[in-house]
Amino acid sequence: MVVSFLYTKGNPIKNSHDFPFPSAASKDKFSRLLSIHPMPASSRKDSFTIQALQITDAFLVWAAFWLASLLRGAILTFFYGGTQEHESLYTMMWALYIAVPFTPLVLEHFGFYKRLGSKTAHSAAWQLIQGIFIIGLFISLFALFAKMEGTRRLILGLGGVMMFVLLFIRARILHSYIATRRQRGIGSERVIIAGSETEIDELLADLNADAVADWDIVERFDLCSRATEELFDLLKRESVGRVIFAAKNTPFEKVAQAVEVCELQGVEAWIAASFIRSQIARPVFDSVGSKPMLVLRSTPELSWGLMAKQIIDQTGSFLVIVATLPLWIIAAIGIKIASPGAPVLFSQMRAGRYGKPFRMWKFRTMVHNAEELLDQIKKDHGNQMDGPVFKLDNDPRIFPFGSLLRKLSIDELPQLLNVLTGDMSLVGPRPLPLYEVEAFCVISHRRRLSVKPGITCEWQVGGRNRITSFEEWVEMDLRYIDNWSLWLDFQILLKTIPAVFFAKGAK
Repeated sequence: MVVSFLYTKGNPIKNSHDFPFPSAASKDKFSRLLSIHPMPASSRKDSFTIQALQITDAFLVWAAFWLASLLRGAILTFFYGGTQEHESLYTMMWALYIAVPFTPLVLEHFGFYKRLGSKTAHSAAWQLIQGIFIIGLFISLFALFAKMEGTRRLILGLGGVMMFVLLFIRARILHSYIATRRQRGIGSERVIIAGSETEIDELLADLNADAVADWDIVERFDLCSRATEELFDLLKRESVGRVIFAAKNTPFEKVAQAVEVCELQGVEAWIAASFIRSQIARPVFDSVGSKPMLVLRSTPELSWGLMAKQIIDQTGSFLVIVATLPLWIIAAIGIKIASPGAPVLFSQMRAGRYGKPFRMWKFRTMVHNAEELLDQIKKDHGNQMDGPVFKLDNDPRIFPFGSLLRKLSIDELPQLLNVLTGDMSLVGPRPLPLYEVEAFCVISHRRRLSVKPGITCEWQVGGRNRITSFEEWVEMDLRYIDNWSLWLDFQILLKTIPAVFFAKGAK
């Protein structure tokens, strides 16, 4: 289904009267389109999970036949003595060409990848038996009619058994993992459901338990009786990542205002069967259970690229820590000598994704009471940055060895620990102290909080020593968010290397 979205370019929407609402006829037409072209039962996130599991299961199918060939040799050796051939699997590669790619597809047909967190062992076993039977039948018919030579019936039989065992174990381990996480509240997504009380009740009643099992419903927000400003404060306070709108009969103007609040903060807005036009966010369709949703997303969409970014973050940060360990030791010794009696590491609460606070670590480069001196430093020396952030060349709070650490960017190394724990990424907007985020004067500046903060970014490598406009800094961050790709991350990382070695922009 293709739907055109019109949006207003130019100045930001100041009030609800500036928003270009569609006519009632347009909304009726949109509703009919949804009914004629229903959404798929699985969401994009579910499809991503299914694809990952199918790739895993394909490897397990191959492993099952490999184990079957080894067992065949052991069984023949036990019954007939001597040393038996273990390489008979290579004469049956044609069977692997059928079983490896098609087994996951057949299992998907029987619902093996649905309701992963609530499926019973009996149901999973029955679906496996049906799927493996179909694959086995197809292989047998192919071997019969194609007159394939070198077929090892014992390998086929043992392969089917091992497929069942490995795939069943994988399924139950995943089920146990999901159930444990849900019981402990780990990985649950903080969401707000907005609409009238009746509409919220109807939405939750229509969704199955699996669809909402990973939701931590922060609040049911009544759009009809509460002000939009309350929603803004709620998103800011609760670090919410998604707002679900059940607004079938809610005045369209109220929904538009609430969506704009989500859009400007970079929070996803999921709208049940409604029509909304946006300025920044990209409208895409998704679903929760079988409920069609219009998603206004102004951040990178869940993809293999994002998963690769997370893997690169975890692997890269670990390798860099190992490679730079001598620098950590030198920095720690130098700080102890230059500033005895004070801790080596400096920590500060910073705003993470969606504004969620986290403790960021750096090597200490300032005197131990630097935070208490900040107001006096601003009064005596001013601020070289406009806006809420503070930057000052030759800050008198920095001791000499700390200045060297800053110039070489060695003071940033402990942030790799934040990357390992998942609070930061290697590349992303720089995390700001909580008090600076609270001082944002423009609501749309909060959209830079819609992705994980990073150790390096375009501002970091593109002239942080000459940019004094906070507006320009935010513009660079939002441009990164809107155009994100793995290639862009790779380019920024490459630019970071000379920026560090030549102390470009470091103060």
